[in-house]
Amino acid sequence: MSFGAIADDYDRLRPGPPDAAVDWLLPAHCEGAVDLGAGTGLLTRQLARRVARVVAIEPDDRMGAVLRARSPGVEVIQGKAEAIPLPDASADGVFVSSAWHWMDPDLAVPEIGRVLRDGGRFGVIWAGRDHQAGWLREIGGLRAPATADPHDQGTAGPAGQAAVRPRSRHHDVTLPVTGLFTNMETASFGFTRAMTISGIIDMLATYSGFITASPEDRAAALDRARTALTQRFDGASEIDVPMRASCWRADRTYRA
Repeated sequence: MSFGAIADDYDRLRPGPPDAAVDWLLPAHCEGAVDLGAGTGLLTRQLARRVARVVAIEPDDRMGAVLRARSPGVEVIQGKAEAIPLPDASADGVFVSSAWHWMDPDLAVPEIGRVLRDGGRFGVIWAGRDHQAGWLREIGGLRAPATADPHDQGTAGPAGQAAVRPRSRHHDVTLPVTGLFTNMETASFGFTRAMTISGIIDMLATYSGFITASPEDRAAALDRARTALTQRFDGASEIDVPMRASCWRADRTYRA
């Protein structure tokens, strides 16, 4: 829930998923899609350009307020993956963007299976900095001390304690053994985003480890990152920042 405090910045600074990745996730003839843990709607708006009916499920009212304001025509419902407030077999696709690691698979997967129609698509996507680029790994290593996760997605613990990490530190999906899904596939899509150094620093500040760090630790880490970027890209007005969308999809098995 830390992201709600910076909801406007999150929507403005985080990268949305590229078209090719969204097209890969969607099943043919998708007429109704659910964006689960929709945040401010970065994926929601992509879905709405392709699907007749999109429902966005988001637990944080502050994120949901930005989502509503910037996603006209989308139905927004407060809720969470572990108890989806939708009827059985009511969607052709359920999608999660950069939020799967915050969900409890043992509870969320049966709920997703319940909401999907037979043969419907379950998809997960993470869109963000491409850590295969060495200089981005270096910048990530300058994060606030409380942030232990290599993708800056952990939650800082109390002072003097280790950070609380999300359930998965990597871009993968491990399902409980339910038999609800088949045809599991993965794909990866690289893209670039032109950003100023200040824009990169502002984007880093939207990751939970920075949000939940102490003001002193956050400021020091962002100063280190700014110094490193300025030294590497001295005089550059904009930098082509390597980004990557890591995707996973599966199909709902048919009910007996």
